[in-house]
Amino acid sequence: MPLNRRRLLASLIFLQAAHQAGGQAADAGAGLPLGFSLYGMPQLELDRALRICTSVGYEHVELCLNPGYPTHPEVFRPERRRETVALLAELRLRVSALMVLLNLAANDEAHRQGLAVLTAAARVAHDLDDQHPPLIETVLGGTPAQWDLLKHQLAARLADWAQVAEEQRVVVGLKAHVSSAVNTPDRLLWLLEQVPSRALQLVYDYSHFELQGIGLAESLQTLLPRTRLIHVKDTRGDAREFRFLLPGEGRTDYRQYFDLLRQHAYTGPVCVEVSGQVFGQPGYDPIAAARRSYAALSPWAKP
Repeated sequence: MPLNRRRLLASLIFLQAAHQAGGQAADAGAGLPLGFSLYGMPQLELDRALRICTSVGYEHVELCLNPGYPTHPEVFRPERRRETVALLAELRLRVSALMVLLNLAANDEAHRQGLAVLTAAARVAHDLDDQHPPLIETVLGGTPAQWDLLKHQLAARLADWAQVAEEQRVVVGLKAHVSSAVNTPDRLLWLLEQVPSRALQLVYDYSHFELQGIGLAESLQTLLPRTRLIHVKDTRGDAREFRFLLPGEGRTDYRQYFDLLRQHAYTGPVCVEVSGQVFGQPGYDPIAAARRSYAALSPWAKP
């Protein structure tokens, strides 16, 4: 059933307040706030990962709610969430986002399960910060060649996501992926036009555009007005054959990148995302990866 007008108005007021609070928090710090996604620390116990991120210098983290991680909702129970909130306060670290794995291109049963996953993620978000719950971010599924076939289905199912997000008073960040049906800025914006909800915003990750030959300045100008989180990693190759790398190990010019962010008055979180192509390699060291990434970015994020 559609939301009634009172519930919709309340949700929009909440989302506007959450966005304004996030911007004010970012403005208060020096430079752009750097964070690390714990997607790239699958081997580490949660408390240790949080302490490591603080010791390196990160100001925020993204928690991964995917199966196998210590923050998957089925194992990250409410009592454990309360303990994490206390540790975050002690470390002066915040949670900028929650990563979930959803798929607009899945079958009907998987879509229903995805709505349940989104609802569970919203509960985690409110348990961590009820006033300003973290963004819930996801890629969208499918393949680039399926876009014309699937785009109207994607929009219809995205409307279901938006309704759940509005009811649960959270924001969902949609992210383009080089290998998914939604792989370009234009496709992202088309979806947002079909489902005009403030509960749907964007996650910007230039690595997926770089592999397709889409320019940094061009894609930032197009997407930054709706962007609530930036993922950072490097690349090698092109859309047909590629490798994701740690920041600083590829071809991205981070001086230009952060200069452009300032020119566009972006003050939100910038979060290192270590790809599974990296952390799945034998001998991967998550602590070394966090340190190398911070060293590559901090001179430009915090001049």
